Amino acid sequence: MSRLIKKSKLANSQIRKIIRYFALELTSLQCAKELGINRHTTDRIYEIIRASIAYHCETEQDILSGEVELDESYFGDKRKYERGRSVKQKVPVFGLLKRKGKVYTQIIPDVSRETLIKIIRKKVDINSIVYTDSWRSYDGLILDGYKHYRINHGKGIFAKNKKNHINGIESFWSYAKRKLVKHYGIPPARFYLYLKEIEFRFNHRDCQNLAQLIEKMLIS
Repeated sequence: MSRLIKKSKLANSQIRKIIRYFALELTSLQCAKELGINRHTTDRIYEIIRASIAYHCETEQDILSGEVELDESYFGDKRKYERGRSVKQKVPVFGLLKRKGKVYTQIIPDVSRETLIKIIRKKVDINSIVYTDSWRSYDGLILDGYKHYRINHGKGIFAKNKKNHINGIESFWSYAKRKLVKHYGIPPARFYLYLKEIEFRFNHRDCQNLAQLIEKMLIS
């Protein structure tokens, strides 16, 4: 187990139960009630688990290749998602999704071309086919060496090529926002950890024993 978790007074069997409840998506409060222990204890261990997951996501994520969808979304505001790029009272997040594969997310300061292209160059193989909407920050991806297809949502035109869409990454945004709702508000300082938890869960959606995987991560 993580050295930080070992410092707790809990038995290993209790710690494993907390990991299992985390994997099952019980909140820290629900977990504390199930085990009859202090809420602050489960809060602390949940945060250690999330920090380990975030580290794993940042260090173990493969370079995305093949067909990759790119998009931004905004979190932290009660209003519905807006296609405009206003980020007032919202946290902008950039997402990259390999079709039928993994997603990578990153909190960004803005949605400028300079910001997005740095992430794309780092996380997407140059031989990939990338799909985006018509936002101007994606201008020039062909010049950067990518094969680039754009979708113009505003015109309401259905692409003749059925591959020409960003449905995958847009579905991930919906998935992420559904996951976040149950937490009833997340402090801005902790949003990153929750975002990476969701990324991790999505990328291991076919894992048969997520608790065991998390436990291995905490040991390593």
